[in-house]
Amino acid sequence: MSACDLLIRGGEAILPGVGRTRCDIAVRDGRIAALLEPGGPAEAETVIDATGLVVMPGAIDAHIHLGHGKDIARPRVPEDAARESAAAARGGVTTFIAYLMASDPFEGILPEVIAVTEAGSRVDFGFHPIISTEAQLAGVPAYAGAFGAPTFKIFMNNRGGEGARLGLPDIDDGFLLRLCEAAAAQGGMVCPHPETIELAWVTRARAMAADPDGRGGLATWNASRPPFVEADAVQRAAFVAKTAGCPLYVVHTSSAEALEAGLRQRGAGATVHLETCPHYLTHDIGWEGGDRGKINPPLREARDREALWDAVMSGAIDTVATDHVHRDASSKAGGIWAASPGCPGLETLLPVLLSEGHHRRGLPLERIVDLVAANPARLMGLAHRKGAIAVGLDADLALVDLHRTWTLTAADVASSAGYSIYEGWDFTGSVVHATVRGAVVLRDGAVTDDAIGHGRYLHRRLAG
Repeated sequence: MSACDLLIRGGEAILPGVGRTRCDIAVRDGRIAALLEPGGPAEAETVIDATGLVVMPGAIDAHIHLGHGKDIARPRVPEDAARESAAAARGGVTTFIAYLMASDPFEGILPEVIAVTEAGSRVDFGFHPIISTEAQLAGVPAYAGAFGAPTFKIFMNNRGGEGARLGLPDIDDGFLLRLCEAAAAQGGMVCPHPETIELAWVTRARAMAADPDGRGGLATWNASRPPFVEADAVQRAAFVAKTAGCPLYVVHTSSAEALEAGLRQRGAGATVHLETCPHYLTHDIGWEGGDRGKINPPLREARDREALWDAVMSGAIDTVATDHVHRDASSKAGGIWAASPGCPGLETLLPVLLSEGHHRRGLPLERIVDLVAANPARLMGLAHRKGAIAVGLDADLALVDLHRTWTLTAADVASSAGYSIYEGWDFTGSVVHATVRGAVVLRDGAVTDDAIGHGRYLHRRLAG
């Protein structure tokens, strides 16, 4: 073949419908130009020796928060995207989709946010607008059409002033219905944060009365927002979405009860896609890291963790995404009641699934590809460009050493969070190199500074 820009030689690629296959990958103009017999004749400007490595399609993290400092509403300067996209590259993430939060209409925000993020990001990206106001609801056709952002989050728990800490107004189930109708009319999808807050007010009051100082830590936080609070909202949102003819993408499924609620509604004919996060697969209320593990929904009990792993293995769960929050450790001060919820996770996405999933539990590599690449690409309107190693698709690749053992330290953390709930963990499997549209963004485990600003905004359109 004629000369290409990049040639990846000697690796084993995870190919769609085929599985682990030894081949060379030729890249031209940012896309996969050919899959070649190993060692065959080919010329390239850049050659990566992938001997002993497995080449996976780059992960698409469909759930992150990208902001500025402790504010996770939106990035303000290019460095915000540069820092978090560095973490992404280290975790094998070559595309992320961030939740965009504001009380103003997004028509006036999206152009600036896209420009700022493109100036800093090493990886490609999209946005999910969080719909909270009447003006934003009216803007759904423009967000889905002109801006190519057809997936919309709603905080079901924003009632009785709960959204005030985020600067968001109250909504109700009528607003949810109208959002589902508006999204359906544009070929879009709704992504609910599922909690029935009226139930949580009762359980929180009881938990605070029993443990006013929060000495019970993660167990107390779980008791304040127990699984049935999440499950009730999942089933309610799915029923409303089905009535409106709208697909539902349930974010951060944390419990067996919420999982079962989603599967019941799926069985009843609703289109329900289920996401979980690495921290719910690896941590529970017994974790010794204390308030750093405050997340919303909470870390649950060990039996919930095992139920989620079963669903990951069986295919009942569609995607694994990080719900990455880059607030630093100082946001966890003041005890369990005062600590800010959320944790970083971009740079450990593939390592967790390789180590805890593939090596410890026998999760097939092909299934990992489904969870973090193929399924997110299909569900989020990116399958025409990303999510698989195939001729014509973007050359977004994660080259992993399945057998490298290493220990994560705070010094390894690239995110501005500066900490990880996986500090001190021993991993088997690491990301060695990563490319985004054929550009090397991670080489020998180190991010490449010349990749800053390489990332591009992705206009998405959902299939079907």
